[in-house]
Formats: sequence, structure tokens, C-alpha cells
Amino acid sequence: MNISFQAVSKWETGSSYPDISVLPLLANIFQCDIDALLGYPVEQRKILDYDDRYKTDDYYWGTQPSNMCYEVMKICPPQRPLRLLDVACGEGKNAVFFARNGYNVTAFDAVELALDKGWKFAKQAGVEVNFFQANLLDFRLDNEFDIIFCSGALHYVPQELRQEIFENYQKHTSAGGLHALNVFVRKPFVKSPSNTKKGRYKWISGELFTYYADWLICSCDERIFDCFSGGIPHQHCMDTMYALKQTEDE
Repeated sequence: MNISFQAVSKWETGSSYPDISVLPLLANIFQCDIDALLGYPVEQRKILDYDDRYKTDDYYWGTQPSNMCYEVMKICPPQRPLRLLDVACGEGKNAVFFARNGYNVTAFDAVELALDKGWKFAKQAGVEVNFFQANLLDFRLDNEFDIIFCSGALHYVPQELRQEIFENYQKHTSAGGLHALNVFVRKPFVKSPSNTKKGRYKWISGELFTYYADWLICSCDERIFDCFSGGIPHQHCMDTMYALKQTEDE
């Protein structure tokens, strides 16, 4: 490749990185694609199967906000411009709802098509949302938020990454801040098409709460509900939790 050993040494120590034009050559040498070279194994890219769902002009998940949004407003009403992060926001229906109600909203998703539709939805609603593209499996926070919201996405997180991700989210949550989360729970008597799909990891009943032992659990519940996504009637079991970060005095 006509690369000096000094340049390679800098790559190895992290003081510099290969030029983008070099990446195809490196991928060819290691017999992998560029995504894998950059640390995106196939299992992590399975989340992008939503591309096909978002190709139509319609909003796949609709435009009405999740019921979780109203619970967030009850617990942390926007009496001041609270900083809210919508993790794996999809087409932005919840992010736009929060922005319309006075929250300072940042939202990310792995699928570019979803973000484009979210941006258009926000523009139509006359609100600002800071949308950006990222995969929740490898994106970590370095800014503080008052509220972290995630609905219908944490089943993409394998067991070995959960502790790390939650520690990062908790570290970058302000004192008194709120986490509003739900997870799909595996039940042997609930048959769901997602049970057999690779790259999806259902949770154990009550597992979500164990990552919040030192937080105040405002509410937590488990329920089974009917779902028609993908055009196939099926059921899911879901745990939903709202937890507040306690100050040292509390």
C-alpha cells in the first residue's frame, strides 16, 4: 500500500487515522467490508432492516406520540427547557411531540431514512429537534441530559453491552433527571415473530429494574399487548419503567 511504518505506528497508537481513500484497500486485505473494519459487525447492522419500512411516504409507526410521552410530562413537566434525549427515535413522532411541548430535544437513530422523515415532521410542526445518525450499540454520551427516553429499541442491545450503556446514560443524566424506558420481555407463552430474528435480544422479566438499584423507581409495570407491525398479528410482553436519579442528599 506504500504506507510508511511511521504512519502505521500512528494508526496503532491512535494519534492519527488512515485516510478515507485507504479504507477500501485495507478492507480488501482483511477480506471484510468497510463497516466491519470500522467496528460494525454484521449483528450490529441488523437494526438497519428498517430501511425498507421507512421507504414509503407514510409514517410506519404513525404520528401519534407514545403513551409514555404523557407520563414523562406528568413526572417532569417542562417548567423550564429540559434537555431530552430520544434514543433510537425512529421517524421522530415522540421527539416532535416533546419539542412541541417545550422540551429541548435531541434525537438519534441508526436509519437515515427515518431521520429524514423526522426532520420533515418537525419542520411541518414548526419545531426544532437536533436529529443525528448513530447506532445505540456503539454511541456513548458525552453531554448531560435531564431526561433520557427510549421506547421499543432496547431489544437490540445484547446482554454484554447493557451494563456499559446504562452506566454511560446514568453518568450523563442530571441530578433529579428521569429515565423513561421500555423493553420487550421473553415469555414462553407469548409467540412473536421477533423471537427468531437475529440481532434482537429480549429481556428477562424485571431485568431492566436491576440496573437502577440506586435510583427512585417512580413506576414500573409489565403487560402483554397485541401488535400488528409487519402485517402479522402477534403479541408482545413489555416492561416499562420511569426512574429518577437521586441527589447525594437523598
